Amino acid sequence: MLSTTPVAGGSVCTATRARLGDGRSVFVKALPGAPDNFFAIEARHLAWLASACESTAATPTVFGYDRECLVLEWVETGRPTSDAAEQLGRTLAMIHRSGAAWFGAETEGFIGRLPLPNAPTESWPAFYAKFRVEPYVRIAFNRGRLDAGDANAICSVLDRLDKLAGPPEPPARIHGDLWSGNIVWSIDGYPRLVDPAAHGGHRETDLAMLALFGAPFLDRIFAAYNEAYPLSDGWRERLPLHQLHPLLTHAAAYGGGYGPRAGRLARELLERNR
Repeated sequence: MLSTTPVAGGSVCTATRARLGDGRSVFVKALPGAPDNFFAIEARHLAWLASACESTAATPTVFGYDRECLVLEWVETGRPTSDAAEQLGRTLAMIHRSGAAWFGAETEGFIGRLPLPNAPTESWPAFYAKFRVEPYVRIAFNRGRLDAGDANAICSVLDRLDKLAGPPEPPARIHGDLWSGNIVWSIDGYPRLVDPAAHGGHRETDLAMLALFGAPFLDRIFAAYNEAYPLSDGWRERLPLHQLHPLLTHAAAYGGGYGPRAGRLARELLERNR
């Protein structure tokens, strides 16, 4: 290694560009004192997503990891374009269509610094309620970041989840934390997905996360996705249901307005589906 340069990264880990003796650059993501398997799980998730797209670069190549760091292929970044957004939609459809053995995963993961519980589950409503909503309602409430009224509204949504979830779908292979900051817009026109919380889930979950925090050229992403892998009727109206999980994880981790926002969203879902 000849030199290192700090680069923009997430709020949890430090990010560095390392220049190697052979002239290559790599991306190094580090977290001193990281929990056991923190980077091993991320490396496995990246590889699992990439394996669905043999002819398309969907994630950076993993070069190695240890307890406190992950080393990835360096991806030269460019600006988002409408063509790249359409490529992202097609790539995401390919990943989702590749499927998963069940809803959930064999091992627990992480969402930021928070543990992300998983267990193989037969139905998406049961998985979503038990492993994606209820744990973070408890954490946020116990930390004083979600009030009782909002928690009760969210629990009322879970009571109606079978009705609200839409037509049953098989488990999709999903990224699981697909906000715009976890998309690397490469100069080669093939956006790379990073920082996954991958598992067998509902494909509308990834689309809902993109919508929640405002990915660029969102309509082009959705149109290309829907052309490649058509969505069930009513999918746009169901996106708020899938947004409860990210809002609650943010409430649990950061507080602020995320808890009240989750409560408002829950009440809107209940009002709309009386």
